[in-house]
Parts: sequence; structure tokens; C-alpha cells
Amino acid sequence: MNKNKSLAVVIGTVVLIALLAFTTIVGFGPTGTGAARNILLGLDLSGGVSITYQAVGEETPSAEDMSDTVYKLQQRVAGYSTEAQVYQEGSNRINIEIPGVSDAQAILEELGKPGSLTFELADGTVVLEGTDVETANAGTAPDEMGNTQNIVELVLTDEGSEKFADATSENVGNIIYIVYDGEVISSPVVQTAITGGTAQITGMANHEEAANLASSIRIGSLSVELEELRSNVVGAQLGQKAISTSLLAGGIGLVLVILFMAAVYLVPGIVAGLSLLIYTGLVLLALNAFDLTLTLSGIAGIILSIGMAVDANVIIYARIREEIAAGMSVKGAIKTGFQKALSAILDGNITTLIAAAVLAWKGTGSIQGFAQTLALGIVMSMFTACVISRLIMNAFYTLGVQDEKYYGRAKERKSIDFVGKRKIFFIISLVLVLSGPAAMLIHNGTNGTILNYSLEFMGGTSTTVTFNEDYTIEELEEQVKPVIEEITGDSNIQMQKVTGGNQVIIKTRVLSVEERQEMEDKLVENFAVDAALISTESISSTISNEMRSDAVVAVIIATILMLLYIWFRFSDIRFATSAVVALLHDVFVVLACYAILWISVGNTFIACMLTIVGYSINATIVIFDRIREHLKSMGRKDTIEGIVNLSITQTLTRSIYTSITTFIMVAVLYILGVSSIREFALPLMVGIVCGGYSSVCITGPLWYVMKTKLQGKK
Repeated sequence: MNKNKSLAVVIGTVVLIALLAFTTIVGFGPTGTGAARNILLGLDLSGGVSITYQAVGEETPSAEDMSDTVYKLQQRVAGYSTEAQVYQEGSNRINIEIPGVSDAQAILEELGKPGSLTFELADGTVVLEGTDVETANAGTAPDEMGNTQNIVELVLTDEGSEKFADATSENVGNIIYIVYDGEVISSPVVQTAITGGTAQITGMANHEEAANLASSIRIGSLSVELEELRSNVVGAQLGQKAISTSLLAGGIGLVLVILFMAAVYLVPGIVAGLSLLIYTGLVLLALNAFDLTLTLSGIAGIILSIGMAVDANVIIYARIREEIAAGMSVKGAIKTGFQKALSAILDGNITTLIAAAVLAWKGTGSIQGFAQTLALGIVMSMFTACVISRLIMNAFYTLGVQDEKYYGRAKERKSIDFVGKRKIFFIISLVLVLSGPAAMLIHNGTNGTILNYSLEFMGGTSTTVTFNEDYTIEELEEQVKPVIEEITGDSNIQMQKVTGGNQVIIKTRVLSVEERQEMEDKLVENFAVDAALISTESISSTISNEMRSDAVVAVIIATILMLLYIWFRFSDIRFATSAVVALLHDVFVVLACYAILWISVGNTFIACMLTIVGYSINATIVIFDRIREHLKSMGRKDTIEGIVNLSITQTLTRSIYTSITTFIMVAVLYILGVSSIREFALPLMVGIVCGGYSSVCITGPLWYVMKTKLQGKK
């Protein structure tokens, strides 16, 4: 790179940072295109539309049918937002909350009337019910001429497959009408007998028509027919203070991390700071471009990702210092440092991307949203570390920043005997892991539940109150929430304002009849509320059993795929096994933190655990990459034990510095954040410390034990 190009890179970097800052703060045009204020926000930050449906008919639907309907509706409304919530209210009502929208009527028209789908012959004979359809999706397929056509693919239940096989066998050449809400929405002609349980509907003019038909079939295939009972526009669950303090924490944390990197790594640290600024701007821009919904825990996740994004830079800069210490020139060290660090960066991030892809595929709701944000952060961090940082570093060197003192030199350290102390580490880990089940057993005996499950997991009671004045959400938090907490003995309380009035929806744990009466009395006594304007309903969890099972299946599949990838890349299943064991170790220790400190287990719990999985596997890969490197050049005097100790010692600085930068971001968030954010930040801090500990003290020694037990000591 010549001086003119280098100068252009430096100027371009400054301009890009300024442009990203202007875009995210101000935006372009009258609507502020690209501005952070236009990012889609979740119910907790911006509110949205709340629609309540009631089952049609005098008979109360079965619990199984209601549960099935809730699950299918969750999948349906995910098209509006991954943070949309669906839960049962009472015995025959279902409530849908969709963030970021304010036109309830438009949603109602688009969502349609659920549960009124049939497949009929010309004389009106019903051959298939909506409940016989498992799912329907729009797509494309080649026609007989090889041209692409828009289709809707139906997947039928086992019972539906049998019915449809009989009906299509007897009606080849005839029309089977699809009737939704009393109207024919499609008239496909049976081309052949359909016996495989899947069918394709053709003849759509465009993808939009196919998507609308698929949507109508999905919403009409519910187990229960529903009708709209009421709809409201609701305000944010959290006040502006929650957003402002989180953003302030992010800004302070970012500055502290940049200062730390500059102090430790000198010029490369400054380069890392510039890359981090670009990374942050690109992530905010991408959230806008891809219409990803951002919640308060999502903000926390982005703040955490800033700390984790430093990791790739730390790996590279540590390599550069090692090459300088080995006698290489600064120019050569920069080139070699980036090259040698690439494998560890790619392997660490690809394993996390595998997890994100599986979670996006198999997960639902907020888990899907988390996976999308996680994948976005990984791709952006790799790009800024491996491309942007490299360009800026080479530009600085070409422009005269060439002295070794600006880059530093790795100090030669005596190898630490981590393997020799493995028994101590294993005992410590065993105690930490077992402390979780012990705490759960104690809680189960005293509280009747092993963990402090929140409304999202356990459901609760929804109380609708009409106050005499228009309280802000901050005033509700300060004045009303303490009164409710005194009754419930639980801080896990959600409050939403209904837009255009003084009505407030208060969600708490399940309240007994006596507690409901006490709450009514307290509201009347403290706020002069008319008792006639207070109503209560039992509500189900927003995380259904199906969503939980989807999450568990997704995590299992992701873990297996990560294990296979590490096995493939390192050609040794013991690397993969020890990495997964360390990953599980960290998950169980964080779970113990939730149990011992009685932290609320809700949506943020899932996000926290998944974050720890990504963080843990990343740190482990770096050490394994170094062990693999030394094994390739292993001499006669080298021992497996010596290689493991040397590899951990050489990467120890990286492990410590990455943990510090990530910990800084979360610690600032914990100090400045609101209570709900603190409940998210605290276990994350535990996970960060635990992830660093397990990577350094557990994975290498564990691999050594498996290696020598299977092959004998060398």
C-alpha cells in the first residue's frame, strides 16, 4: 500500500465514522432514513397493538386445543415481529401483542378471522378441515416447461393425509374449493391423486398472492375458531429512563474499552477503537435495514457484543507482538499476525454462527430474534476485525508509524503448569456445578419451585385498572409498583398503558382470590380507583411448552453440529468433546447463579444462556487453535502436557483482556441500568468470568486427560 492509498484509507475511516454517526443520530430525508430512532422496538420499549380473541361457541374449548391455537398463532404473528407475544387469557380467550405498530384495525384486517377453513367439493361436501393442515408456505417451483411459478405448499397431518388421499383419488380433474371465513379463496383443480401428505397449489400471479393464500390457510387451520373481543394500542412496558440509561451505559462502556485497548496495545489498540466505532455504527444500520426488532435485552446484547467484538482484535494483536518478539520486522509481524490469527477467528465465529443458524431455523419468537441479532453481530465483528482493522493498520504503518515501540513486544513467560493443577480445577468446577441443583432443591422445599420463573414461563394474573389520572410509565413504576410488590412479594411486575385513556394493564404472578381482593382494596385506598373499573383474568405463559421444546431441540442440534464442526476442523473428537463439556459447565454455573441469587427466569434467561454458549466456545477455540499449531511442529523433547501448558500460557493474556473488555461493558450496564437490565447483566458477568476460567483451566487439561487416557502418555 503506497502513501496516497494509505492517506485515503485514514481519511476514508474518519469520513465513514462521521457518516455512520450522522446516519444513526440524524438520518437522511424527512423521515430520518437510517436513524437509530427508526429501528423497530419491542413491546417493552415502544408498545404496540394488543388484540384479544374469544373462542366462538358456548362450549369452552379443551386446554389442548387452546394450547395448540396459541402455538400456531405465535408462529403466525412472528411475521410481524419476532418479539410478538401470544398467551391465553382465562379459559377461552387468547391475547396477541404485536410491538411497533399502532393501527389495530389494519392488523385485524390482515390477520383475518382465525379458525374457519374448509376444503370442499362443488356440492359443498367438506373433504378436509383446517385442523388437518399442519402448515402452509409460499414458495416457487418449476412448471412443466421449466419456468418458475409461484406456489403454496401444504403439509398435512397424518389424519389429513389419509382424507386428502381419498378425496383427490376420487376427484382427479375436479375442483376442490378452499373456503375461508365463508368465502372461496382458491379453486385448485386436482391434477393427480395426492398420497404423500404434501400438496402444491399453483396458479398464483405473484409471490404476494401466494403469501396471502398461505397466510390465510395457516390462520384458518387453528384448532379453535376465534372472534375479536377487543383491541387496544398499548404503551411501552418500560419508561424512557430504561432506554436512556442503557444507551448511556453503552456509550461509557465503549469509551472505557477503547481507552483500555489503546493503553494496552498502543497503536493497534487505537486501530481497534476505530474499528469498534465502525462496528457499532454498522450494527445499528443493519438493524434498520433488516427490520430486526430491538428489545431492552437486545440493547444489552448489542452492548455485550461490542465487548466481544474486541476479541478478534486481541487475538490478532497478541500474534503481532509474538512475531515481533520472535525477531520479525514490524511490517512482517503485521502480515503474519493477521494470517496466523485468522484460523482461530474463523473457527470461533463459525461455531457460534452454526448455533445462530439453528436457533433461527428451529427457534420461535424472541429466540429467533436473538439468533438474527447474534448472527448479525458475528458477521460484522469478523468484517471489521479482519478487513477494516487490517486496512487501517497497514495505512498507519505506511504513513510512518513503524517503530516497534508503537506495537509492543510479547514478553517471554515461563510456562504455567495448568495441567498439573487439573485436579484442583476439576474439584472447583464440580462444586460450582453442583451448587445449582443444591440451591434448586432448597428452593423447591421452601418455595415449591426450583427457579424463580417469571410471567413469560409461568403465566400469572392480568389486572386491568382505570385510574383517575393519566400516569406516565415512570410514575407507575415509582408510585403504583411498590404497592403491588407489597402484595405479591415479587418484583416481577409488568405494567402497560392503554393509549388514549387512563387504563393500565398490570401483569403479576398468579394471585389468589384473597390477593386479588387485597390488590383491589389497595388501589381504591391509595389511588381512589373505582372498584367497578378493576377487572382480573388469569393469563398463560408467553413462552409456551412448544416454544420451550423448540428451544431445547434447537440447542441440542446446535451443540451436535458445533461438536461435528470442531471434530472436523481439529481432526480429533476429544477437542470437540472437551469444548462441549466446558460449554455445558458454563451453562450450569450460570444456572446456579440464577438459582442461588433467585434471579427471575424469563425471556432474558434464554438470551443470557445463548450468549454464554457463544462466548464460551469462542474462548475455547483460541486455545485449541494454539494446541493444534504446536502439535504440528511437535519435537522429540516436547510432551503433550508441555504443549497444553505452553498453549494456555501463550493465550492467557488474550483470555484475560477479552474477559476484561467484555466484563467492562456489562458491568457499566449493571451499574447504570434499570432493575430488569440488572437481572440480565448480573448472570452475564458471572458467565463471562466463568467462561474465561473454563477456557483456561478446564478445556486444555480435560483434552489432555482424554488424549493420554486413550493413547497413553507421551
